[in-house]
Amino acid sequence: MSEHARVDGIYPFPAGMKTQTVEINGASIHVRVGGSGPAVVMLHGFGTTGDMWGHLASALINDHTIVVPDLRGLGLSSKPDGGYDKKNQAADVIGVLDALGVQTVELVTHDIGIMVGFAVAAIYPERVRRWVAIDAPLPGIGPWDQITRDPAMWHFGFGGQDMERLVSGRERIYLDRFWNELSRDPKRFDEAKRRHYAALYAQPGAMRASFAQFLAFSQDAVDNRALLARSKLKMPVLALGGEATFGPMIGPVLRCAAENVEDVTIPDCGHWITEEQPQATTDLVVGFLRRGS
Repeated sequence: MSEHARVDGIYPFPAGMKTQTVEINGASIHVRVGGSGPAVVMLHGFGTTGDMWGHLASALINDHTIVVPDLRGLGLSSKPDGGYDKKNQAADVIGVLDALGVQTVELVTHDIGIMVGFAVAAIYPERVRRWVAIDAPLPGIGPWDQITRDPAMWHFGFGGQDMERLVSGRERIYLDRFWNELSRDPKRFDEAKRRHYAALYAQPGAMRASFAQFLAFSQDAVDNRALLARSKLKMPVLALGGEATFGPMIGPVLRCAAENVEDVTIPDCGHWITEEQPQATTDLVVGFLRRGS
C-alpha cells in the first residue's frame, strides 16, 4: 500500500486513504481504501477515473470505510483484452471486496459505474444495502432502444482498430467532446483536470478499453433483461441526474429496475456532477447513506 492523499495536487482525498492493487478475475484493479465503519464503494465511468470521488470520500471517511476502484481498463487498473461486459466487471468489484474482507456495501455509481453497479446489486443483492445511481441509463432497461437511436449517442458503437488509430495521440480532443457537450457549463471541468484525465486515457490500451466498455452494451442489454426477469431490486435506490442530461429520465429508468427508488434532478448541472455541483451532489449522497445508517 502507499499513501494517496492527492492526485497531481488537484483531486484531494483524505490523508488516511491508501492505494493498493488487487489481482482478481484476470485483471489488476487499482483501488483506494481508507476509513472505518459501513463500507461505501464508489464506481466511476467513462471520461474520469476513481479520482472523481475525492470530495465525497472526504465527507464520509469519518464514519465509513471508503473503497474507490478504477474500473478494469481505466485509470491505473490493467487493460486486459476482454471482460468489459458489466456482469464480469461486477465480479471484479466483488473480488476486490473479498480481497479487502468487506462483506456488505453501499454503492455510489456514475455513468458506466451505474451499469456495473446494477450488475453487482442484481447478481449479489445480499452484498448491497443501498445504491446511488448517477446520470446514466441502463442497457436493456426502460427506454434503452430509444436512447441508442439518438444520434448524440454515436460513441456507443465507436470502436475497433481504425477508430483507435484515429484517436491515438488525440485523446484530449476526443475527451473534450464529452466534457464540453455533456456539461451545463464546460468551464466547470477545468483545464488541470482535463490534462490529468487525458494523460490517463492516453496510456497504452486505455482508449481500446474505453471503447470496449461501450461495445459491450449489446451484451449488457441481454444480461440486464435476464437479471430483471428474476426480480426487481429490493434495496433502497437514490437516482440522481443533472437537469441538462439524464436527470429527468433517470428516475423512470431506475423504477423499471428497482422497487424502492427516490429520484432527484440537480439544477444547473450536466453529466459531470462532481465537477459541476460537488457540494449539492455530496449533500444528497451523504444524506441518503446516513438515513440508512
